Amino acid sequence: MMDEASKKIVSHKVKSAAEIAAAIGAPPRQKKVIMCHGTFDIVHPGHVRHLLYAKSKGDILIASLTADAHIVKANFRPFVPQELRAFNLAALEMVDYVVIDSNPTPLKNISVIKPDYFAKGYEYTKGGLHPRTAEEKQAVEAYGGEIIFTPGDIVYSSSNIIELEPPAIATEKLMALLEAEGLTFDDLRSAVDKLKGLRVHVVGDTIVDSYTHTTLIGGMTKTPTMSVRFENKHDFVGGAGIVAKHLKAAGAEVVFSTVLGNDNLADFALKDLEAAGVECIPIVDQTRPTTNKNAIIAGGYNLLKVDTLDNRSISERILKALCSQVADTPADIVVFSDFRHGMFNRETIPPLIKALPA
Repeated sequence: MMDEASKKIVSHKVKSAAEIAAAIGAPPRQKKVIMCHGTFDIVHPGHVRHLLYAKSKGDILIASLTADAHIVKANFRPFVPQELRAFNLAALEMVDYVVIDSNPTPLKNISVIKPDYFAKGYEYTKGGLHPRTAEEKQAVEAYGGEIIFTPGDIVYSSSNIIELEPPAIATEKLMALLEAEGLTFDDLRSAVDKLKGLRVHVVGDTIVDSYTHTTLIGGMTKTPTMSVRFENKHDFVGGAGIVAKHLKAAGAEVVFSTVLGNDNLADFALKDLEAAGVECIPIVDQTRPTTNKNAIIAGGYNLLKVDTLDNRSISERILKALCSQVADTPADIVVFSDFRHGMFNRETIPPLIKALPA
């Protein structure tokens, strides 16, 4: 989390694409504009050399970074949230402007800003021009710009650096979230302390999150099918279940009402919640599975996600049972935890609210 004084020093550099376009004007310009685009998750020596070389080819350097929503590299990514990544780049003397690109590719911002040069790393030329790079080249050349490739004398990778020691917790993300909400760690501690001894009734969707780790073996030659070898699989209670577990860990006495299928994952969830000290009063729905989201991981990358679920609304019978549990369970706090898997909708929310104890 960056303090306000530090922000003021660099925040004037962080602008939208439209603001930058207005500031630099349309081509042709007296001052040459060069633009770089990337994730810039951890700014390393390779990034610095790339940006320095780009700056040497123009008068105004624009650093464009991919927004958090469009980063799909490996696990734990992005490691640094987009606002902090933007401030990191803005703090570099050679960078004149920074833009957070909310689009999946830089093509739209290229067309808005119209840099004279668009700089790419030398590694993007290996094995021929990548299709995405070809699209960028076409977009730049459409208005008379030019794509240039910076020397590849030093190549680093943010992904490799991060995965040397995967973070245990994304502290910077938590700090950024607290800052966005105007909260401090003291506020957080105070709220957690107040939970101790309270009776909390959590009502919500249970999700079992699974992570299936595999090793890539190869691919089929005739179809775009990858072959992987199974290594291991780990299951974790998520959704409203993890909300209940966190509240219990904070010192509350927790009762958890949820809807589960009649399957092995339901048994796993119940045992896990019991081990955490959460009193679970499940309602079994024979017609739906316990919600499961299974990420297939190969080489540290999310290869595929397989969801087993049924998002239709719960039946009237189950709704009545839930309402009875809400009405009959003594609680200081009732938490409705919705993960959009059928428990909460415009038909079920009013009777559930009406059932809240006075």
